[in-house]
Amino acid sequence: MQRLPDFMIIGAMKSATTTLQEQLVQQPGIFMCEPKEPNFFSDDDQFGRGLDWYLGLFAQAPAGALLGEASTHYTKLPTHPHAVARICQHVPQARFVYVMRHPVDRLVSHYIHQWSMGIFNESIVEAVVRHPELVAYSQYAKQLQPWFDAFGQDRVLPVFFDRLIAEPQRELERVCRFIGYSGTPQWQTDLAPSNVSAQRIRRFPLYDLIVDSPLATRVRRNLVPQGVRDWVKSRLTMRQRPELDAEHRQQLEQMFDVELAELGSWLGVTLTCANFKAVTRTDTLEWAR
Repeated sequence: MQRLPDFMIIGAMKSATTTLQEQLVQQPGIFMCEPKEPNFFSDDDQFGRGLDWYLGLFAQAPAGALLGEASTHYTKLPTHPHAVARICQHVPQARFVYVMRHPVDRLVSHYIHQWSMGIFNESIVEAVVRHPELVAYSQYAKQLQPWFDAFGQDRVLPVFFDRLIAEPQRELERVCRFIGYSGTPQWQTDLAPSNVSAQRIRRFPLYDLIVDSPLATRVRRNLVPQGVRDWVKSRLTMRQRPELDAEHRQQLEQMFDVELAELGSWLGVTLTCANFKAVTRTDTLEWAR
């Protein structure tokens, strides 16, 4: 009998969701589908493939394994408005893990990702104006409310980026307890960092053919001097993390502080941009109401 996932990592984008997914994959008895982000319930073209296609992503799972997936598009309102309703209809029993990062840091990392993919060409200040999703995806209370309305708070586990970095083993154990894992998980310290935007090279048309193909790699190594290759790479690499000027950062923080006040009320703490990292790193936070 085909099975649906027992749990989903639903976001937030650029908050170590890939790292968490890769750690869960290492645990015996946990199976997570490929691709890592099927985005089935969020993206209309993916959803159009039909439920049988989605079920097929889990067809190779061992008997008795916990099944999971990780699609950050599921918490990308207003871009993908149908994810919660579709999941409520088709996977009503699932549990959900939501990872949160300092909202400005997440925004900056999101910008770097889009720049490296060749999607954004403007400065970060211009991008914030032209691409409101940069702000929207960091408004955690707004992203979470539909999940609470559909499933209740007890079905959504709050995880924080800084706590995950500070106490990886404890947070992994906490996540595993939440998803119903009966084994003893072990954080793998030898896994390479994943999906690190600051280390990416900017993509361009025919990137896969020119850069990623084995033939192109052999041609470059045999015919193009190392100095030339290094120069080209430097031109395509974001060498310095973009920074918001003080005025624009203050404006964003004031906006995010309104959202964080709501989030903090759910967690029983006072949260602001100024104290976000310290509060979320020091203690494990759970829903207070």
